[in-house]
Formats: sequence, structure tokens, C-alpha cells
Amino acid sequence: MSSEPTVHTSTWLNPALLAEHPELAVLALDLPDSDGEPMENEREIFQIDLTYKTLEQYWHDRQDFYMGGNMFVYYSAQQARQILAEEAEPARPRRAFRGPDLFVVLDVDGSFRRQKWVVWDEGGRYPDVIFEFLSPSTRRADQTTKKTLYEQIFKTREYYWYDPFEPRALQGWQLHPVSGYQAMTPDARGWIWSPALQLWIGRWDGIYRRDQTTWLRFYDAEDRLVLTSEEMAEQRAETAEQRAETAEQQAAAMRARVEAAEAELARLRGER
Repeated sequence: MSSEPTVHTSTWLNPALLAEHPELAVLALDLPDSDGEPMENEREIFQIDLTYKTLEQYWHDRQDFYMGGNMFVYYSAQQARQILAEEAEPARPRRAFRGPDLFVVLDVDGSFRRQKWVVWDEGGRYPDVIFEFLSPSTRRADQTTKKTLYEQIFKTREYYWYDPFEPRALQGWQLHPVSGYQAMTPDARGWIWSPALQLWIGRWDGIYRRDQTTWLRFYDAEDRLVLTSEEMAEQRAETAEQRAETAEQQAAAMRARVEAAEAELARLRGER
């Protein structure tokens, strides 16, 4: 039996509903899940990977959330039709919204993987938290068009953007019922507390994927760095090695004491 997680890919609509509203037929099509375009830079890929892996490890025993990285989010028939039109004409500018760099949806079934997040297949659920990692080509859209979309259409509770090449550019926005997005105030360390994730979001200077820089990382409520599974394995290995070295040092010290005691005993016997 395969241990691979189930992947749900098809979109289904009630035939009676389609007959009554033929304009919804587009929602029953097999919508694309990738635009085939590479990301702008390697560090952005690494940052998405690091953010995904740390939260995945931190919530490894939970199945009540879904997290997607660089995944299409479909939220309306109009948007789906626009994407399909763009797919049919490769030379056409691709302007339809594709998907956040990373998003989290809470209180949903996370026991299986999706190839795309289709809002009407998910009970109308939109992302609760979104991260965008800025680059020269996406910065303006991330800070304007997408911000407006997440605020007014998605009603996403928290939106964060971070520039992997400009560590000071960390900003968080929290949705308020009346006033919309309000900037979140970092603490003295420059960290931002996420009420939705119950984690701190802050900077970390270190090496990831052989790249030494300042990364965006999660910290728990006790300010402890949230580790990836690989980092936890490395930490356990280092701890085991340190314990082995300590045990060896203790054994060597014990041998030295025994030898010293034996030498002293031999000396005393020789004096008799």
C-alpha cells in the first residue's frame, strides 16, 4: 500500500446548479496549478522552503491546517476564466492573480495535499495568513494590488511581507472589521507577534541551504527558535556527541583518579 498522501485535484459542481447557472461551468474545469514560470531568485525559493519547513515541523502533530507554497489560489469564476484565457495564449501578458508565496488556512482538513487551493471546493475558505517575499519584479504588486486583494476579497486575517535581500523590510498587517488592514507594530527586537499562528515572526542570522544571510524565522512564545526537522536532527546529533565527549572525559578522569590512587597505594607500601 502506498504511503503517499492523497491528492485531490478535481473540481465538481452539482449538474443542476450548472444547468441553472451555465456561467459557472468554468468552475468545473481542470484548472491549471502552475504557470511554468521560475521564481526570480534562488534566495526567495530558499526562504519559502525554510518558512514552510519550520511551521510544518512545529505543527507536525496537527491535521487542522493547510499550508501552500507558491500555489495557485482560485477565488472567482472571473479570475478562473482569465487564467484559462492566458493559458490558451502564451504570448498574452499573465495578469490574473496566481498565488501567494506562502499561505496558511486554519481549521480545515490538512490530511491530504492539494495541487491548488480552490475556494469554492473548500467551503469558501480563504487563507488566514499570507506571506509574500519581495523581489524587484513583485514588490509593487505585493504592496499594492495583492494587499488590496487580500484585504478586501480574501479578508485574510494577517498579511506579512519580507525582502530576503533587505532584512529591515519586514511588515505585518492585521485585518480589522471596520478599518481594514492596520500595520502591526514590531517589538524592540523587530519581531511581530502573530495572533493567528501564536508565534513570533522575526529575523535570524545564519546559514540555510549554504546561504549565509538574515532569514525570516518563527519563534515560539518563549522566544525559542522554531527549528526544521533537519535542524532538530542536527541538534540531537550534536547533543549526543557532546554527551559522548562528556562521558569520555568523565571516564578519563575516573581512570586518572584510579591510577593516582593505585600509585599512592604502591608508594605507601614501598615505604613500609
